Amino acid sequence: QVQLVESGGGLVQTGGSLRLSCAASGLTFSNYVMGWFRQAPGKEREFVASISRSSGSTYYADSVKGRFTISRDNAKNTVYLQMNSLKPEDTAVYYCAARITPVLGPTMNYNYWGRGTQVTVSS
Repeated sequence: QVQLVESGGGLVQTGGSLRLSCAASGLTFSNYVMGWFRQAPGKEREFVASISRSSGSTYYADSVKGRFTISRDNAKNTVYLQMNSLKPEDTAVYYCAARITPVLGPTMNYNYWGRGTQVTVSS
């Protein structure tokens, strides 16, 4: 059974930083592209970032480019999202997801999803 478990969310002030983690189990982690997504209240879920199987390539939404960094540790079956210079508009539930097809672009077509972790940025 595949499980993706996010952690690291919380409350932070504008300009602050958080590091999200997503621990994967039940799959061959290094075979999957990993992505981060977010969903704000009343809005649709949106793509944030993705990383290739070997960490050689990354892709970011324009709204987070230069502020967020996605990384992964295949030995630990974990993907990370370092979030800096946080803004109130970054407030959302953040989800990680796994995709078997090696496509990095802003697609929502992922095979497995976590349950999310709340990030709240106060102004």
